[in-house]
Amino acid sequence: MMRLAGKVALITGAARGIGAAIAHAFSDEGALVYLTDINDALGAEAARRCPAHGEYLHLDVREEEEWRAVIAQLIDRHGGLDVLVNNAGITGFETDVGPHDPEHASLERWRDVHRTNLDGTFLGCKYAIRAMRHRPSGSIINVSSRSGLVGIPAAAAYASSKAAVRNHTKTVAMYCAEQGLNVRCNSIHPAAILTPMWEPMLGTGPDREARMAQIVSDTPMRRFGRSEEVAALAVLLASDEAAYMTGAELTIDGGLLAGSAVSPAKE
Repeated sequence: MMRLAGKVALITGAARGIGAAIAHAFSDEGALVYLTDINDALGAEAARRCPAHGEYLHLDVREEEEWRAVIAQLIDRHGGLDVLVNNAGITGFETDVGPHDPEHASLERWRDVHRTNLDGTFLGCKYAIRAMRHRPSGSIINVSSRSGLVGIPAAAAYASSKAAVRNHTKTVAMYCAEQGLNVRCNSIHPAAILTPMWEPMLGTGPDREARMAQIVSDTPMRRFGRSEEVAALAVLLASDEAAYMTGAELTIDGGLLAGSAVSPAKE
């Protein structure tokens, strides 16, 4: 039996990478999937690749009016929403390779990253709770990052925004429980997942392979993770199998946060 049969799911930042993989996995498990993004061409193509029902809707997660319109559309069509994945996010390196450290990052860049990563998640949670309030159950899944658990000197705004997403997840979980709602909220913390988000940081020059090799070397499992592996975790959190999980944070990082992989000869 399909694990998400009949559930209505909305995924932000679903045009590519982890978001697209989650949409594909949800569709494969029987969900009615709505993919959203601001890249309409890629988003529509990702929706066409879904195994079953996948539909693309434009949504700029930074804009409250757009959240209102999209959620109203889902309520009109289906009476509500069962699963939300707040996946849309930026590093700040997409259009600007300048400094992102605490001393030199500009206030404008700082605000841009937080507006997408944190404000977008806040708005998603806000409107999802309202859309899930009268459903049998609801699951909000916030995609944070390993960077939300540790300091990242060269990506201060990104790390700060993802840490805030982690904490807001717990606040939402507690609020829904206090309200007596069967709405769960959990966060996923990926790291070293090879997606298009990495491209600006890896670069295209002769040092690209060396940078990739260093990341693999620093990862205990000695490889990059795949978007599909993050999607499998999202399926679990969206399903009724995780009915007693809320306010949890699940790390998928090849062992990075577990510690350093040291051979016995070096101990």
